[in-house]
Amino acid sequence: MAEGDEFQPGDVLAQIDSAKSVFDFHAPCQGRVIRRYRLESETVAYTEPVMEIETSDPAMKEWVPPAALAAPAAQRPAEEATPGLQATGVVLRGIGGYLPPRVVTNAELVRDFPQLAEDYVYQVTGIRQRHWAAETEKPSDMAYAASLEAIRYAGIPLRELDAIVVATTTPDFAMPATACVLQDRLGLVGVPAFDLNAACSGWLYAVAVAQGLILAGTGGNVLVVGVELQSRLVDASDRSARFLFGDGAGAAILCGGREGHRLGPALLGADSRGLHLARRATPGYRLPDGDPSIDPWIRIDGAALFRVATENFAHIIRQTLARAGWQPHETRWVVPHQANGRILKAVARRCGIPFDRFFLNMDRLGNTSSASIPLALAEMAPGLQRGDRLILCSVGAGITTAALALEW
Repeated sequence: MAEGDEFQPGDVLAQIDSAKSVFDFHAPCQGRVIRRYRLESETVAYTEPVMEIETSDPAMKEWVPPAALAAPAAQRPAEEATPGLQATGVVLRGIGGYLPPRVVTNAELVRDFPQLAEDYVYQVTGIRQRHWAAETEKPSDMAYAASLEAIRYAGIPLRELDAIVVATTTPDFAMPATACVLQDRLGLVGVPAFDLNAACSGWLYAVAVAQGLILAGTGGNVLVVGVELQSRLVDASDRSARFLFGDGAGAAILCGGREGHRLGPALLGADSRGLHLARRATPGYRLPDGDPSIDPWIRIDGAALFRVATENFAHIIRQTLARAGWQPHETRWVVPHQANGRILKAVARRCGIPFDRFFLNMDRLGNTSSASIPLALAEMAPGLQRGDRLILCSVGAGITTAALALEW
């Protein structure tokens, strides 16, 4: 049954398939479905709740205690204005991530480069391993898994999502948009769904677009996804790019209002003078067949990109601090897209924030491009405290730049 549906005694509320049989859950009373905690075809442990219902049947009082008595909710302090942070009226309510099971280590990759040691790769890149998708996996598969996690975290009914924005450089198809494929998987018929490409800055660009949709009244709840499947697009003989990229997806639910983690306005930019520094000639996550004159691989100019990325990262961090009215020492975490360890150490020196406040997981995930910031937030979320101040920032091919302040 869907949220809001009325039911009568004996109606089937849900059906669960186990390894050996099928179970129908029949309504013991008359009532209404308040919330579904699980989506169709989702795997769930038998100890976890799948649905919340309400009923006025007095007999049910003896059957199960009211929710308010069974699990009293903690009182949350009233929201207070944050000095200097100009709230947009948009909050982050849910975050989720997905990483493919396969882990590829430096030791595996350096077999093709006998002159390199795996520790040397780590010293140069800050990366020890990365996750690569299975041959049967598509970007939309990873986006779907991350989205389910974000939806569960947010606690918002699926039918209340009003739009989907997917940031990716590796879509399932040139068209239709991967967001439309994801929309079909989620069963969200009718809501706007589209992709955008700002390379590694893509997820923050998508967040800015979602903020605009919400503030314009187009929708109150927007699913924002960053997903990349880059492992198949790296030339196995190109040592400048071979060790950098991983696959994965990160997703967030953005909402209008004050209940959630408050987002400041996004700072976006691009400088076409860097067009040649990171590039790929063909779209999608598959290699093209046929024309040998087209270079299908990701190509980067490492030395030049190092200088440009360092300058731009430092600049947008300083700008975002100024716009938020925060001092460097008040920043709990800088959450950059996971570009390169040496770049980010240089950035820390330039912007006045200690390097130990830069959240890094690239040693385990590699550079997952537009997915890297939401994947980092999903990993950080359990340890973040109310009031923690974060700067999210990225520099991508184009050269695109993006940053915003987030108060947890």
